[in-house]
Amino acid sequence: MDPVLSIRPLLAVAVAGLAAVAVLLLNKRERLRDIVSPLAATAMFVIVASMAPTVLAGGTVDLRLFAILPGIDFAFRVDALGMVFATVSSLLWIAAAFYSIGYMRHLNEHAQTRFFACFATSLAAAVGGAFAANLFTLVIFYEVLSLVTYPLVYHHEDEEGWAGSRKYLVYLMGASKSVLLAALALTYHIAGSLDFVAGGLLAGSNASAPLLTVVYFCYLFGFAKAAVMPMHAWLPAAMVAPTPVSALLHAVAVVKMGVFCVLRLVFHVFGTGLVDGLGLGIATAYLVSFTILMASVYALTRDDLKARLAYSTVSQLSYIVLGAVLLSPVAMVGGIIHIAAHAFSKITLFFCAGSIYCASGKRNISDMAGIGRRLPWTMGAFFVASLSMIGVPPTAGFVSKWYLALGSVEAGEIAFLVVLLASSILNAAYFLPVSYVAFFGAEVPESPASESPVPGSAATVREIPMVTIPLVATALLSVLMGVFPGYFLTLAQGVVR
Repeated sequence: MDPVLSIRPLLAVAVAGLAAVAVLLLNKRERLRDIVSPLAATAMFVIVASMAPTVLAGGTVDLRLFAILPGIDFAFRVDALGMVFATVSSLLWIAAAFYSIGYMRHLNEHAQTRFFACFATSLAAAVGGAFAANLFTLVIFYEVLSLVTYPLVYHHEDEEGWAGSRKYLVYLMGASKSVLLAALALTYHIAGSLDFVAGGLLAGSNASAPLLTVVYFCYLFGFAKAAVMPMHAWLPAAMVAPTPVSALLHAVAVVKMGVFCVLRLVFHVFGTGLVDGLGLGIATAYLVSFTILMASVYALTRDDLKARLAYSTVSQLSYIVLGAVLLSPVAMVGGIIHIAAHAFSKITLFFCAGSIYCASGKRNISDMAGIGRRLPWTMGAFFVASLSMIGVPPTAGFVSKWYLALGSVEAGEIAFLVVLLASSILNAAYFLPVSYVAFFGAEVPESPASESPVPGSAATVREIPMVTIPLVATALLSVLMGVFPGYFLTLAQGVVR
């Protein structure tokens, strides 16, 4: 099928970029400013969805803007893998836009204009990366995403915020300015191009195995947003940001950009044949398996809810990479659709953490005894999303983990099947107690000396509709994808073919 030439990939990026400009121009008109993000998010999703029929039919949507050097263009190509990432990001931006308005207004957060402008720009970068036709375009948007999310991480501008944002920037920019840049230069030297190629750009090169191995690991660790250990420490540190930012980091854009880049590396830069021939698949599988298990253990020890969710993300991202490097078609499908499964579930969990904080001011799980009886929608959604993270049917997480498990068997790598089962047990161990404490724990009685309820006390804890409705919607998405996974399965199978 011939590529379809269209300006729509650029329009999808431009909608978010123009939204950021509009937010800045409407700084003094708060109600109009707040309308911009939901409208832009909806428009972006419609544009992305309009390209789905072409991609589902096996085609691509292309747009070449200009050449930088011979073999290096700034160009877009919408294919099956990019459509997975773009669909997830644009759809969840709609929920995140409404949620952010409710959260920021309720807490009367400062610098809301900067917040919404950076948030919109980050979505432009995420979708631009999803539609990148080559490594050059992808890395440009990857770097833009790092820079525009930095102000979001230091949003509170306190000592903790500055420390977390410094670590965030040092890890992400340090990795990209060193090993990632080296990998790009070596790739261009070897191949004379940076274009993504079905079967792998480097698959037919005459470069030596040691050189190709160095290039591969430069990419793997250079794409630090994938949070493969030891390049993971920035992610828990970034939890100092407001909860909508945490949702952006963990579900909508940032970490998904990281694992998306690794999938591009495996499928379209090296190609599965070269990865297998160099023995890089099995080496990476052991590395990410260590990340899966160790991050789960760390999550188990954290009382701060957002910190527990952060280490869970470190673990869950490596499921996606594991699926790709097992090099089994079924496992690769599982890894790709886990992008969506994890996104729908993890954004729900972070939304719930923010709802709890808005309603009660509580951050630690040990302080949440009985809160589920006062926040039933929030904690009900948390429980549903937890089941998806564990892999319980009929949720989205079950579908992706099922394919990963079957793929491990298909690849003849039973050790990784054991890793998947062990990590699911650990998932249950650190997620289910949160719901149990919330619904069945005994509330701490109010002090008899209090004549009227104080903010954050049990008597004042109430659901906040503008915050609660989006999290219920994303929890439903986790179930709907589990029941009707066809769209993402078709896209994933299109990548593997």
